Amino acid sequence: SLYFTGKAMSEQFQEGKWGGGSKFYWQGDVANSEFVIFVGANIFEGNYGPPYRAQKVVEGVANGRMRYVVIDPRMGKTGAKAWKWLPNKPGSDAAIALALIQLIIAAERYNKKYLENANKAAADEDKEPNYCNAAWLVKVDEHGLPGKFLRGSDLGLEVVEREKADGSGAWKFDPFIVMKEGELVPFDPNDSENPAEGDLLVDAEVEGKEGKIAVKSALQALYDSANEHTVEEWAAIAGVSERDLREIAQEFTSHGRKACADIHRGVSQHTNGYYNVQAWYDLNLLLGNYDYVGGMTLAKAYDQSGAKEGQPYNVGSMKSGSLKKFGVDLIRSQQKYENTTIFEGYPAKRPWYPLATDIYQEIVPSIGDAYPYPTKALFLYMGSPVYSLPAGHTNIEILKDPSKLPLFVTFDIVVGETSMYADYIIPDTSYFERWEFQKSHPSVIAKIAPVRQPVIAPMTETVTVFGVEQPLGLESFLLGLAEEMGLPGFGPNGLGEGKPFLRQEDLYIKQVANIAYGEKPNLEDAAPEADDAEVELFLLSRRHLPKSVFDVDAWKAAIDNDESLWRRVVYVLNRGGRFQDYSKLKKGDLLANKYGKQINLYCEKSYDSKNSMTGEHFSGVARYFEPGLDALGNPVSAQDEAEGYDLALITHRTITQTKSRTISNYWLLAVEPANYITMNSADVKRLGLVEGDLVRIVSKTNTEGVWDLGNGTKIPMQGVVKPLEGLRPGTIAFNLGFGHWAYGASDVTIDGEVLKADPRRATGIHANAAMRTDTHNPNTCLRDLVGGSAVFYDTKVKVEKV
Repeated sequence: SLYFTGKAMSEQFQEGKWGGGSKFYWQGDVANSEFVIFVGANIFEGNYGPPYRAQKVVEGVANGRMRYVVIDPRMGKTGAKAWKWLPNKPGSDAAIALALIQLIIAAERYNKKYLENANKAAADEDKEPNYCNAAWLVKVDEHGLPGKFLRGSDLGLEVVEREKADGSGAWKFDPFIVMKEGELVPFDPNDSENPAEGDLLVDAEVEGKEGKIAVKSALQALYDSANEHTVEEWAAIAGVSERDLREIAQEFTSHGRKACADIHRGVSQHTNGYYNVQAWYDLNLLLGNYDYVGGMTLAKAYDQSGAKEGQPYNVGSMKSGSLKKFGVDLIRSQQKYENTTIFEGYPAKRPWYPLATDIYQEIVPSIGDAYPYPTKALFLYMGSPVYSLPAGHTNIEILKDPSKLPLFVTFDIVVGETSMYADYIIPDTSYFERWEFQKSHPSVIAKIAPVRQPVIAPMTETVTVFGVEQPLGLESFLLGLAEEMGLPGFGPNGLGEGKPFLRQEDLYIKQVANIAYGEKPNLEDAAPEADDAEVELFLLSRRHLPKSVFDVDAWKAAIDNDESLWRRVVYVLNRGGRFQDYSKLKKGDLLANKYGKQINLYCEKSYDSKNSMTGEHFSGVARYFEPGLDALGNPVSAQDEAEGYDLALITHRTITQTKSRTISNYWLLAVEPANYITMNSADVKRLGLVEGDLVRIVSKTNTEGVWDLGNGTKIPMQGVVKPLEGLRPGTIAFNLGFGHWAYGASDVTIDGEVLKADPRRATGIHANAAMRTDTHNPNTCLRDLVGGSAVFYDTKVKVEKV
C-alpha cells in the first residue's frame, strides 16, 4: 500500500486517461529537515535507517537543526530521542493525519499559493517544481461522496480532438474545471502556456448542460473527510492526546517547506493502509514540500535498461521472439473484475486488485483455490512466504499438495521454511557471490546506481551451459532451461546477430555499460574512463576468481570490445556503482533530482475502480476506515477483541536481525541470542506474569498457538516475557528474524547424509502464524484491498502462560 498509494498519487493525465504512475514511495530529506513526523518508521533499527538516515537525524538533533515526533505504538530507539512520542492504537494512523489536516486548513496555515496551481503553466509561472489537483472540481456522486472530476462536457463545452504523440490516431480532450472567484475555468493540466489557478475550498452547485451539478474542490473533499470527527474525537480514536495534536500541527507549519511527515510499514500494513498513506502524503501536500530541500524526496537511479536516448544497449528490445504477457494474471492485478469474462457478481471468489501489482500474499493461496485458474508450476526466487507472510502457515497445506501445485521449484541458499516443501531446490548464490542492481532509496537525494558484483567464487558447483562453465544459480539455471528448450532470446545470437547470451555477464555488463554511459547522448553524462592504474587495480582485485566467475575477455566482448566504454565500466565497478557528485544535489531551495510533475491529492482513477467484494467505488480522497476488516468489510479485529483476544500484536526490527535471513550470522547472535515477547508492565501485572515467564501466543484463527508443518510436527509459538514501558498498553510485540524451524534449525537428510541442526538458529519466537486470516478466504491473511498490503498489525491475541 505504501508503493501503490505513491502510484495512485503519481498517475498523470495522458491522452484522455490516467496512467504512467510509478510504483514508489516518498520519504523525507531528513539531512536538511527542521521538523519531521516519523510515523510507523523505525529509522534507528530498520526502515533502511541505520545506513541511510540515522546519522542525518542524530546530527540534526545534536546540532539543534531538527526536532522530531514519533507516532508508533512502540517507542523504540527513535522515540527515545523524540520531542514527542505518541503511542497510537495500531491502524489509527489516518485519524491522526486527518486531525492535523483539519487543524491546518481551519487555521489557514497551508501553502495557498502552491495549492492553487492547477496545471503545469501555473506551476512554472510560480517557479514551482510540481503541482497538485487541490483546486480541481469534483462531482458529488449519488451517495453524496466525491466522484469523478467535473469536465467541460458536463457544462456543454466542446470536446476537442487531438493527435496522439506517436501519430497513431486521435484522442478526445475534455477539459478539467476549476472555480476562480466564482467563475468556472476550463484548463488542460499539461498545458505549459496557459496558467490555471483555482479557489481551494469550493462547495457549490454549478449549472450543467443537463441541470444543476453538485461539486467540491479536491481540497474541500479532503477537508470534509478531516471534519468527519472533531480533533477531540480523532484523538480518542487514535488513543493519543488532543493537546499533542494541536502542538504538532502548529510546529509542522512553522518551518516553511523544511518540515515533513515520513512514513513506512507501520502506516501501510493494515487493511486501511492505502488511505493511511494517502492521508499522510496529503499532509505534506499542504506544505507544498515535495522536491524541496528538507521536504519530501524520491529515489533517483541511473538507468540500466538502456532505454534513454543514446545509451548503448537497450536490453529490453535486444531479444527477439519473446512472448508478451496477456490475460489475467494469477493475483488478478491491475484488472477490473467487473470487466472480465469470469465476473459472477459480488463478492468475487477472491479479491481483485485494479490499483496494485506484486501482491505476494495472494500467490500461493490463489494457486490453492485454482482462482482464476489452476497452476501447474511455481518458481520461487529469493523468498520465503511461509516464514515471512502474516499467517504464512496457511501456505503449507497448498505447497505440500501436488494435486494443487504439481511442480514447485525454489532457488535458495539453504533449506528454508518454504523451500523445504519444494520438489526441487536449486542452490543459489549469496550476496558476496552474485550480481545485483539495487538502484536507490527514497531518502537518498543523490542519483545513484549501486552495483553488487561477485567478490568470491560461489559455493555452488559449476555447470556448463551453452558450452560455458559458470556457477550454478538462478541465472545459469534459466540459461540452461532456455538451451534445453531452444528458446529464442538466448544462445549465440540471443541478444541480436552476433550478440550472444551465453552467460549472465552478457546481460549484466551491458547494464553496467548503460549506467556508465549515462542518460544523455554523446557521452554528455558519461562516467570517466578508468586510467591504466585503475584498470590494473580492477584486474588484480579479481585475480583470485576462477574463469567461471571472472573472464575479462568475455566481459569486454559483452560490450563489443569497445575500449572506451570498457574503461568507463571499470570505473563504475571499481567504485561499486555510480554516485552523483555531492555538489550537484541541490539547486537553491530545490532538490536537483526532482519528481517534477503532477501529484494527485484526489485520485480519480482510484474512485473509478471498484471493490471486487462489494461492487462499491473506492474513495478518491483520503478517509479514515476502521482497521482490521476482512475482505467483506466485517470488523473481525474488533469482534475478536470482544471475545477476549484483547492484545494487539505488532512486529518490529532490531539492529541485529532482519527478516528471515540473518539468523546464520553468529556475531549478531552473540549480541542478541534470542528475541522476546515484549509487553507493557501494566499488562504483565494484569495477566499475573513476571519477567522471564514463558508464554504462548494464540489468536481466533490459531487457537493452538502453533506452526503446523503438515507432517505431524507442530512448533509452538512461545517466548519469554519482557516488560517494556516504551510500548502502548494493550499491545505486545516481537522482533523479526528468530523462531526458525528450518534454515539450519533442524536436521536435514540429503542423499542419506544427515546435516545436523544448529540450535543457535532455533532460538526465540516467530509469531506470524498467530496473525488473523480472512473469513472469506481463510487460507490467506487479512489484506488491504485497495493498496494490496499484507496485514501485519491488525491481529488481536491472547497470551497463555506455559
